[in-house]
Amino acid sequence: MSNIPELFGTMVFNDDAMRSRLPADVYAALRCTIEQGSDLEQWVAVAVAAAMKDWAIEKGATHYTHWFQPLNGFTAEKHDSFIAPAGDGRIIMDFSVKELIKGESDASSFPSGGLRATFEARGYTAWDPTRFAFIKDSTLCIPTLFFAYSGDALDKKTPLLRSIEAVSREALRALHLFGNEDVHKVIPTVGAEQEYFLVDKKYYSRRRDLIYCGRTLFGAPPPKGQQMDDHYYGAIKSRITAFMAELDRELWKLGILAKTEHNEAAPAQHELAPIYTNINTATDHNQLTMETMKKVADRHGLVCLLHEKPFAGVNGSGKHNNWSLSTDTGLNLLDPGKSPQENAQFLLFLAAIIKAVDKHQDLLRLSVASAGNDHRLGAGEAPPAIISCFIGDDLEKVVDAIVRGEIFDGVKKVPMEIGVHGLPSFSKDTTDRNRTSPFAFTGNKFEFRSLGASASIADPNIVLNTIVADELSAFSDILEKADNFSATLNELIRKTFREHNRIIFNGDGYSEQWIAEARLRGLLNIRTTADAIPYYSTEENIDLFARHHVFNREEILSRAEILLETYAKVIHIEAVTMTEMARQEIIPTIVRYADRLASAICHKRQANPNIPCRTENAVLEHLSSLLDSFYEKLTALELAVANVPKDCYDNQRVANAYKDKVVPAMQSLRRVADELESNVDSSLWPYPTYGDLLFGI
Repeated sequence: MSNIPELFGTMVFNDDAMRSRLPADVYAALRCTIEQGSDLEQWVAVAVAAAMKDWAIEKGATHYTHWFQPLNGFTAEKHDSFIAPAGDGRIIMDFSVKELIKGESDASSFPSGGLRATFEARGYTAWDPTRFAFIKDSTLCIPTLFFAYSGDALDKKTPLLRSIEAVSREALRALHLFGNEDVHKVIPTVGAEQEYFLVDKKYYSRRRDLIYCGRTLFGAPPPKGQQMDDHYYGAIKSRITAFMAELDRELWKLGILAKTEHNEAAPAQHELAPIYTNINTATDHNQLTMETMKKVADRHGLVCLLHEKPFAGVNGSGKHNNWSLSTDTGLNLLDPGKSPQENAQFLLFLAAIIKAVDKHQDLLRLSVASAGNDHRLGAGEAPPAIISCFIGDDLEKVVDAIVRGEIFDGVKKVPMEIGVHGLPSFSKDTTDRNRTSPFAFTGNKFEFRSLGASASIADPNIVLNTIVADELSAFSDILEKADNFSATLNELIRKTFREHNRIIFNGDGYSEQWIAEARLRGLLNIRTTADAIPYYSTEENIDLFARHHVFNREEILSRAEILLETYAKVIHIEAVTMTEMARQEIIPTIVRYADRLASAICHKRQANPNIPCRTENAVLEHLSSLLDSFYEKLTALELAVANVPKDCYDNQRVANAYKDKVVPAMQSLRRVADELESNVDSSLWPYPTYGDLLFGI
């Protein structure tokens, strides 16, 4: 392997590349834009375009593209070559400042939720100078924003940047009240841990459910799943090691801080964790990580599955969003220090976050909603659909003491005693971890664990930034008018903890008792995406986003429509795929097997009419009964799909029909199909089994 420090960022037009290629005054102006958000002047952009082109061509790039993140959850790119005519049939390699800062795309061809009609096609991409350009597949990729001719945001990056500005602005107000005048910017940071499955391509290519839907719609459980707990952190197979080694190299070239890799809990499941960085960069990097995983897997004869629940009966895949706030002076605002009970600034930010999570449970649940994630949340390996906040035993004692008006003396570090001599001594953490909590404090950050593996991390971070900004704004409004700052601050923190203590839960989020207790506390339990989407467009939430200039009303309503349309389309594709597999492959397989059994019975009786053939008859009778049930449930599914409202402008009604009628019909059909698989000659079954997929590498 190449020297990693020399390899890292080689395909990124990063700070080193800019410093070495740009005139000093241009470099200084660009850094000012990146660090302080100042407007970029034209003369600076001209110099950057020229230097960027020369750098890219030296790296082997032949094309450039505006790389953006539309509302379909993926990334988009349109490639243009650097060539330009020079006369006499010759060309030059050219890249103008206009081509750097602005591009055009068909704004009606991407999801817009009604923001764009089919005939209203003009959309723009605009260079984001705060993000480094990079080279991917011999193409210079320029991170950009995407918006309509009307100025409405049609992407995930634009509102993300707005939310970053909002939380920075309101956090600064709070910090300045504590005398932190040297702080000029607050930076929300994230580290997104990515879970994924790897399966052999030869098995994947024989399953149309994986090809069309990303998950198995049928599949009987194998004798061994994850019940032995032997895959988690287990020795990594050589084929997977080779994949991970190449993945690391490709990510490091792109400047992505890939740090930790290991086997996850389910067979064939793995995880990659990066070092956390600012949210804008982390969001781009996570999109690139998912794309790179798929490309590298293909080169190793593998397929990377990023669906939230590709296999029933084993853990699904999530994405842990480790969120924090840092200042441009290097201070982590969520670091409680050695005495959190005496750290008033930390307690104020903690109070704002707890209040934000409690008040906006609906938005946090909505930010991770998808048809795929509905299969995962609360399924034993993921947090429940109920939003709660884990802060650990020590912080909970601090909060309780503040609410009661008492003094908390703190907890001393306790040496770890394990009864083995000769080991280095260390102190154990002051609190345990809680993997069942959707939103858990983990020392100096909050880990939002509810995200699905395929999701863009932009959506939950837009919500987190905005709701925390809103509470910090309300706090600053009160404190800025205070005659006695200390007394007002103490009462504000105490009042907030007292009124929003219900959201704090340090226990087992998987237990049935918690569901009942959460109901008594008045917490929301939004089980499905279709149930969550209406919360998006409540007047309270529209006002919240508009107040901080993150979304306007039209942008909110459009996103609600896109979520509804996407949910319905995903379920429809799955349902139609199921019916095709059932009619074209499963039923013919059962009929052939039944015919084989009937022929065997016939041959035996021809040889000896007195042979009872009890076993064959029993198997055939059971199989026929299952086939009748299967056909009945297949017909019910087809009827449910046919009865979904057509030409209906009420997308909520359509989504509810898929949730209430189609999904249960799919589940019923699957149960019979999986029993059929367990009762049919394995050599006849038309698909690779779960055993093949999960243990075939």
